[in-house]
Amino acid sequence: MLFFRRRIERVLDVKKIEERHRTEEKEPLEKGDLTAMLIAAFLVFLPAVLLLIGVVYLLLWLFIR
Repeated sequence: MLFFRRRIERVLDVKKIEERHRTEEKEPLEKGDLTAMLIAAFLVFLPAVLLLIGVVYLLLWLFIR
């Protein structure tokens, strides 16, 4: 890692990126943004959670039966 330190610092100037991030203005959320984010989160996470619950239920059913 020490061999590539200068090259990494040259490619990723962390201080410059952090300073640019601090000076950027944050845009406020619009009226329906929060609702849209919640709906998107449910659409993404709900199938995964249901699948996980189904797998756990199937394993319990197989071992208890």
